[in-house]
Amino acid sequence: MADFSKPNMPRFSVDVYQNEYLPEGGREVNAVVTVTATGGGTLASAVAAPHLYSPGAGPSAAVAVMVDCSGSMDYPPAKMRGARDATAAAIDTLRDGVHFAVIGGTHLAREVYPGDGRLAVAGPTTREQAKQALRRLSAGGGTAIGTWLRLADRLLSSVDVDIRHGILLTDGRNEHESPQDLRATLDSCAGRFTCDARGVGTDWEVKEVTSIASALLGGADIVADPAGLAADFTGMMETAMGKEVADVALRVWTPVGTAIRFVKQVAPAVEDLTGRRTEAGPRAGDYPTGSWGEESRDYHLCVEVPVAGLGQEMLAARVSLVVLQPDGGTQNLGAQGLVRAVWTDDLAASTSIDPQVAHYTGQAELAHAIQQGIDLRKAGDMDGATAKLGRAVQLASASGNADTARLLSKVVDVVDAATGTVRLKAKVAEADEMTLETRSTKTVRVKK
Repeated sequence: MADFSKPNMPRFSVDVYQNEYLPEGGREVNAVVTVTATGGGTLASAVAAPHLYSPGAGPSAAVAVMVDCSGSMDYPPAKMRGARDATAAAIDTLRDGVHFAVIGGTHLAREVYPGDGRLAVAGPTTREQAKQALRRLSAGGGTAIGTWLRLADRLLSSVDVDIRHGILLTDGRNEHESPQDLRATLDSCAGRFTCDARGVGTDWEVKEVTSIASALLGGADIVADPAGLAADFTGMMETAMGKEVADVALRVWTPVGTAIRFVKQVAPAVEDLTGRRTEAGPRAGDYPTGSWGEESRDYHLCVEVPVAGLGQEMLAARVSLVVLQPDGGTQNLGAQGLVRAVWTDDLAASTSIDPQVAHYTGQAELAHAIQQGIDLRKAGDMDGATAKLGRAVQLASASGNADTARLLSKVVDVVDAATGTVRLKAKVAEADEMTLETRSTKTVRVKK
């Protein structure tokens, strides 16, 4: 359990951005809630020089790296080489004192290092032993990702640590277990550890990889060229080593007569948390946000309130932060924000849309339009795909999301970004389409 009495632990703050004014009869209140963690600084030196770091200074952590070893990893052989090199680079990035394991994944899950159902403790000797073990990794067999995750869960839960994290690499489709089995595994692992997922090459299924990261509150991405794996794994591990508080939840309390329509993370990526609510007492619910380092994220909260008379006002929601404890209890982080509703006959006030809310509503629509456009293109509906991807280009341009605009330009020829006039490219590299789909939920933040 994180000790918030330590001076080096991060401090959390909550800021609310909204237009609190509603017209007569208005019932929908929207707000963007910015959560910021600052002042955790102890781990900056650990990420820069993990071997010089004092193991007792930061939160305890355990990491499991799951490497696809199915037969397809040998085609081309650069994939298996890249996976070995990337895992070695990730192991070098572990700070001293972190528990870790390497899992080889096929239609079964195998403990590559250290074995015997244990986790190793990072240090000069164990790092070298792990890298020696990686040299024996070879490709052969099928793919059943659920077995990899279940083994990772068993290993990570075998030690009493603050942070539990997985890194998963696959190059193919999950062909040796049913989608229902994988879903059941994700449901059982959710809340037990976070996991970043990567697809290497172009023979894997985007929705499978992104669903793994989404369920386990991690990030997903494509590494089309195996040569880029080492840099990507190093970056992922540096981020994991920077986490200082696990199992943070957004607690939303609403008064009698109100209802939560949705709670979504909207930056740095769109993630709908509405269905993940767990009850937390009378009229309160917790929405999981995963592990935190020194960072800031934005959430869009939509609340339905009962109708009130002109001039009246009410507290529509109170947002706070808690850490979920293994015993089912919670620790309050002391930060909160208030969402208000005020009824007015001032037309200018009640029809104004808060810039933060407007921006992130557009970013959520952008992500949805991209996913719809790609699905329509795959289904052969070129007119529908053109319309959706054109709308995506228009939204990306209007919001200043240059990264997404650049990815879209590899799939469509942009005639006029402002109006969303585009033409589908006759030939699209598979890696470009998969990159757009995988990164479609990444957002650009609005300037406060």
